Parts: sequence; structure tokens; C-alpha cells
Amino acid sequence: MADTLKLAVNGTLMRGLALNPNLLNVGAIFNAETQTEAAYRLWSIDDEYPAMVRVAAGGVAIALEIWTVPLAGLGVILMQEPPGLAIGKVKLADGEIVLGVIGEPLTVQGKREITEFGGWRAYQQFLSSVATAT
Repeated sequence: MADTLKLAVNGTLMRGLALNPNLLNVGAIFNAETQTEAAYRLWSIDDEYPAMVRVAAGGVAIALEIWTVPLAGLGVILMQEPPGLAIGKVKLADGEIVLGVIGEPLTVQGKREITEFGGWRAYQQFLSSVATAT
């Protein structure tokens, strides 16, 4: 039995962002940048973190990172995630299915949809450019 698994992350767990130390502290190793298949939508939860939800229609590919995570660290990471986020199966652009951070549908109700940006980093860059312009 494997003692690690692949984990897809699409928000603040990514390299250089606020919760990335949660991955590093359990010994997770960055593998690659990639995208989901075109079946997801993305919301900003009060501009603090994103929530990605799989949809039946109108989905796009969302940018994410793949990390190798020790099984013993998965629960630690999940317990440190913001409310409304969970671990579920995510289908990547190449067809591979891995575990990943997903949003609960109730979490995104009334929140700003940011699917058009294609990922959390692009949305953060947009927010930064708006702040700089004002």
C-alpha cells in the first residue's frame, strides 16, 4: 500500500501562498502545475480563498498544483482548511483522477464567481492590479 497520494490544490495551499506551509509542514512535495478538465467553476470566498465546484454544464479548466502528500498528513491538512472546503475527487485535463480540495456548493452561494480568471493566482493578480490603480 502506498504511503503517499497526489493532492490537487487550487488556492491558498499553492506555492508561496498563505496556507502553503500546511503542506510543507507535513512533508508534501510539489509535483507540477496543471489544470482540471473543463468541468469546474470557481468562486472567491470573501477574497480570502477560493472554492472550486464541479458542474454539470458550463465548466472550464481551473489552474491548480499537484502535490505528493504523506497519507498521515492528509487529515492534518484538511483540518487546517477554511470552512466549506473538503477533499474530493478531481479530474485533471489529462483524464487522471486525483484527490483535491473542492468547495461545498452551499459555501459559494452569494459569493463572487471568479471562473473567468481560470484560477486563484490570476484572480489575485487582478485584485493586485486594481489596488495598484486606485
